Amino acid sequence: MSTSNAPLLKVENLGKSFGGVKAVDGISFELHAGELLALIGPNGAGKSTTFNMVNGQLKADQGSILFDGHELVGRKPRDIWRRGVGRTFQIAETFASLTVAENVQMALLSHDGKLFSMWRRAADHKRDEALALLDQVGMKSQADRPCSVLAYGDVKRVELAIAMANAPKLLLMDEPTAGMAPKERNSLMALTKDLVIQRGMAVLFTEHSMDVVFAYADRMIVLARGRLIAQGKPLEIRDHPKVQEVYFGSGKTFEKKAAAIGETA
Repeated sequence: MSTSNAPLLKVENLGKSFGGVKAVDGISFELHAGELLALIGPNGAGKSTTFNMVNGQLKADQGSILFDGHELVGRKPRDIWRRGVGRTFQIAETFASLTVAENVQMALLSHDGKLFSMWRRAADHKRDEALALLDQVGMKSQADRPCSVLAYGDVKRVELAIAMANAPKLLLMDEPTAGMAPKERNSLMALTKDLVIQRGMAVLFTEHSMDVVFAYADRMIVLARGRLIAQGKPLEIRDHPKVQEVYFGSGKTFEKKAAAIGETA
């Protein structure tokens, strides 16, 4: 985790309503370079809405989102992406008919603002850069395979390489391990942790798998009914009575699992 006092991402009094329902109700948090911050909460807590406001897919009704000193509220997703915010999705988004390398090359060219002419193939452009990114995520050996034949865990690795194409300072990961087996989950998150350290970037991720959250998050923020009810290090969240009451009901199942994870951390 970075020792810098200046946050890379600073969210203040962020709010969004749909009709008369406050999906996000005045939340504030910070994220520093070199840090993995988990955003958790029950269904309907406001996680996706918060994510989509940071990414520019939704415009906040109130508050501020400062990224690297620049206000993001009101900016379009592509502008935010070009400023150095990457994103992966709960369902991996790749072009199944293209090769692994071509998927990454498309992202590299998009970042440069270049369009293909009809007689020039993606395979002719930025291949070395694409291979370097694939090497970082352990997929270089499969560069020339179509994405349609990959195992799901490998598709998620390709998506991570695509997200790296704009050299992000901040990476947003929406349910990064959804649909993955335990071994694949740990492999992907360990890789993400390594990239955070190597690149000095920050990661904000949502996740339902508590073993992933407690194993890899530096800090956690917890939402319930649109409000931030707790934030802190994983072991602090584990013992937080409000979190156990609101997020986990009686807290017994969570308490047992979190305690076991904490003992092995």
